[in-house]
Amino acid sequence: MKAKCFINVFFVFVLWAGIGFHLSAQWSIERIKEVNLPNVEFKLIEQIPAGDYTVPGQRSAMKDMPEFVRISLVSKPAPESHIRIEVWLPTHWNGRYLGAGNAGNGGGLPFGSLELGVRYGFAVATTDMGSWLGAGSMEHKPDRWTDFGYRASREMTVAAKALINAYYGRAPKYSYFFGSSTGGRQVLMHAQRYPDDYDGILCGSPASNSTHLHGSFLWIHQLFNEKPGTYLTQQQAEALTDAVMKKNAGKDGGHPDDQFLNDPRLASINPDELDFLSPDQKSIMKKIYKGPVNPITNEPFFTSIAMGSEYAKDIGIVSLQDTLSEILYLFFPFRWVLGAAFNALKFDFDKDFDRFNAILAPLFNATNPDLSPFKAKGGKMIMYAGASDPLTPFQDAVLYYDRVIDHFGSVEKVHDFFRFFLVPGLNHNNGGRGPCNIGQRISDPSQPAESNVFISLIRWVEEGIAPEKIIGSKWETPYSMPIYPYPTFSHLLPGREPGIVTNYQPVVHERGLVVVPAPRYVK
Repeated sequence: MKAKCFINVFFVFVLWAGIGFHLSAQWSIERIKEVNLPNVEFKLIEQIPAGDYTVPGQRSAMKDMPEFVRISLVSKPAPESHIRIEVWLPTHWNGRYLGAGNAGNGGGLPFGSLELGVRYGFAVATTDMGSWLGAGSMEHKPDRWTDFGYRASREMTVAAKALINAYYGRAPKYSYFFGSSTGGRQVLMHAQRYPDDYDGILCGSPASNSTHLHGSFLWIHQLFNEKPGTYLTQQQAEALTDAVMKKNAGKDGGHPDDQFLNDPRLASINPDELDFLSPDQKSIMKKIYKGPVNPITNEPFFTSIAMGSEYAKDIGIVSLQDTLSEILYLFFPFRWVLGAAFNALKFDFDKDFDRFNAILAPLFNATNPDLSPFKAKGGKMIMYAGASDPLTPFQDAVLYYDRVIDHFGSVEKVHDFFRFFLVPGLNHNNGGRGPCNIGQRISDPSQPAESNVFISLIRWVEEGIAPEKIIGSKWETPYSMPIYPYPTFSHLLPGREPGIVTNYQPVVHERGLVVVPAPRYVK
């Protein structure tokens, strides 16, 4: 009789607990609707059941998704603003909030980052950076430039944290912001402007000196279009990289048979010695390797391309030759400011570039080396860049990191809160000839940190264990090697086989050694 009574009570308790959980979830959604966010309009609040889910308008389904709440918002902090924000809140929450950066000229929402975030238990948010109406809609719209530059990220962060608090009944224990390329600039800018918002920031391949980066694209485009018949073929670009490897591989700590450079800052090449280039092409490549300059003052305004990145397709120097209509996406800041008046081949890198920079650089360029407020609040940041990135040259990340070191006075003081990893052979965020797999994507935080830069950041923030190295690997091969925080590099021990982690030792290289823009182009 007592046992039967106990069983009945047990089932009543289970039933009550189950109902309570579902009622609690419903109440949580109701609390979301009561959140007061100035200038924000709720477009969708929807409980998504576990299983396959297809975002309306997207082609493919997200398979075997956990249960979550999807919230779509539009924020209008200024008269011309229209910032789309997505916040996804998993039922089984790991207590962390993750902001996901965007790419290119924004406009879309990176649903893949949202998917991975909720799969691993993060409350995750992202934004289209306010440019969803397309490049044309941004012409002569300074409110939207501000949104793209930094305000959209702030609007996303404030909204996400308020919704998390309402839904779960408490604030996140830890907050992270992850982004690469434009997203790398996005997260770096946030650390500089809003240092209290995030505990950890993962900054990949940052387009941080943004107006000058896009200026370099335009400058290279002009070089190849000054005279007919100077375009490089893809075969010539690949031959350039092969020539760079033949001359330099193994002289920077790597192995002579490596198809990537360990530290391209130490590499050199003389285009005059390459018989597969025409005289005009040799002249152009010498200019490109020296970096873009003001044609009147001869002052460099950005760093050079990375040696060993020439072979890349679609986003390398070969693509920058193409007709304007094919690569207009790389020139979007000029189109936004100049509108229909923008002529890629007539742009003046003396007078026009100064005017352009005066307008957009304060909004777009994440170049402030004073991260003291971020450090003071206990924030941790990891930055990585690809040593053969054909789109955002790693040298710009080196320049920024060196300026941070100079500001704080030593490498050690910066390593307390901010570490930079230069990944040999990595192209733009993913792919390449080297040990490029370092866990660039959102990952399960319960996995080992040694070979995952994202999880290394989490461990640093939550356990105080700074990453002394990241193990990089080549996809689908056993090849792996340690990658140390700059300015330390891996050197293969004499007589050892490459691609085995224990066969390398850390060696400190000289800082700098890259083309440095004139001071007026760094502010």
